[in-house]
Amino acid sequence: MMTIETFGQRLRSGETTSAEITAACLSRIELESDRLNAFTLTAADLAMAQARAADRELVDGHDRGPLHGVPVSVKDLIDIQGMPTTAASRVRDRRPAGRDAPAVARLREAGAVFVGKTNLHEFAYGTTSEDSAFGPVRNPHDPTRSAGGSSGGSAVSLAADMALASLGTDTGGSIRIPAAACGVVGLKPAYGEIPTSGVVPLSPTLDHLGPLAGTVTDVWLVYRALAGSPLPPGPHRPAVALPPLPAESLRLGVVRPYFCDLLDGEVRNRFEQTLEALRAAGARVHERGIPHASSISAIYLMIQLSDAAAYHAATLQSVPERYTAPVRLRLEMGRYVLAEDYVRALAGREVLRREVHAALADLDALLLPTLPIPAPPLGAPSIRLDGVDEPVRGLMLRLTQLFNLTGHPAISLPCGRTSGGLPCGLQLVGGAGATRHLLQVARTCEACLEG
Repeated sequence: MMTIETFGQRLRSGETTSAEITAACLSRIELESDRLNAFTLTAADLAMAQARAADRELVDGHDRGPLHGVPVSVKDLIDIQGMPTTAASRVRDRRPAGRDAPAVARLREAGAVFVGKTNLHEFAYGTTSEDSAFGPVRNPHDPTRSAGGSSGGSAVSLAADMALASLGTDTGGSIRIPAAACGVVGLKPAYGEIPTSGVVPLSPTLDHLGPLAGTVTDVWLVYRALAGSPLPPGPHRPAVALPPLPAESLRLGVVRPYFCDLLDGEVRNRFEQTLEALRAAGARVHERGIPHASSISAIYLMIQLSDAAAYHAATLQSVPERYTAPVRLRLEMGRYVLAEDYVRALAGREVLRREVHAALADLDALLLPTLPIPAPPLGAPSIRLDGVDEPVRGLMLRLTQLFNLTGHPAISLPCGRTSGGLPCGLQLVGGAGATRHLLQVARTCEACLEG
């Protein structure tokens, strides 16, 4: 996997061009299309025209910065001008979007090249990316398994060298879950940091938009552009440094009750090995807890089900047959949430937000696994853990959905593999509004794990 950093160095030294790397990405998309099914639409001609224009600009002395000429994929829930936004559903028409979503516009201004729209779980309403009008997304490490969801195609596009970065959405873990399942880095920024207009909503009170890439530094470079950070005056630099923190300065908190109660054995081993590596590097690791963690799922469901049912009310009434059956069922469940339950859930969310804030007191980040299991087999309704069959959907959301409720920034990065070669993910959670600091912490943890 070529990093954005490496690409930028080679681009500016004349060793490669945007057109060359974009063509290689498009070739990978075509080669792996049937096997992995990561894309709903490939924009080959447009991408090559953008790449050639980026190369000409560089020759003329116009450098847009770290993302200049970088091939990027975009989840097919987000508007790109001139392309349809299908949300991987037969419900939506195929009319091209009239304008870019603000996040896409910022990437375009930063010089990104858009190679296409990635496949996802229909309307982002699932964790496995298998209920899609375009068919299931398949994990590049084992195509019989899920790529995670809902941004499954985005994660696969990186793991399979189809793009150097991707843009995804996260309502209950939909960036972090596929990042963990596919072995890449995925960031959910703090709530409201990245505008979500021009994005088909699932639950506006929980929806986040953020980047996926191969390394923490690459995620940082995309995040800066998405957040609208201005470029420095004068000649643009090919990279913007993200200095790691000294490992011995890190104060980290492990949240075990609830969050480590249901873990696959190999995931647990990788997580404990990660903690040992961080301690060995000098980081101080403390135990923390979230007192009302057992209420997370119920609070999340009341809010998310209601928000989704409200958005889909008209089409659920007029064309219910166009939805995949599992997604339609969840939408119909949202019709039966009582107003008083919704209000209680909003109050419960505030309790959880205060508890996460308290757990982070005097710490740089909280640590926990991203996924309690490796990527599950496609079609599996449940996974057996500790002698009990646990629903796949609940398991995959279990460790991520809290931070959509509270709005804290969270990132997943790889932390080893199972004996079967499936990636495991480490999740770090930062303080409210402290996304940059969280990325520095993640960069340090990444370096410790690489060492």
